[in-house]
Amino acid sequence: MKKLLFIISIIIFTMIGVTTTIDADITKGQKIFKKNFRKACRFSGVKFARYHTQDEWKELYKSDKFKEEVKKICPRLKLEKIKDNWWLDLYDFAHEYGSDSLLIPNC
Repeated sequence: MKKLLFIISIIIFTMIGVTTTIDADITKGQKIFKKNFRKACRFSGVKFARYHTQDEWKELYKSDKFKEEVKKICPRLKLEKIKDNWWLDLYDFAHEYGSDSLLIPNC
């Protein structure tokens, strides 16, 4: 019985840790947008994420057209100043708050 409870508690703590990690990427993407994209885009992260549905954001990222689409949305953005490791976090943010999402970011 003790082993079963131990295994269940490990599973629960692992699930909580995975959820926190997923949220961290979205939050990090939101911070990246606020700090590095907002001035160049001249609009909020809400408007940026609402340009596409979650499925459209996913398709753009999978087909390696995400950077091109960001450039279309924010033509003043200088892509060479964007670090490579920011793109996944920005994608997570845009996907999470896409136009078909009920969630609203606070930026």
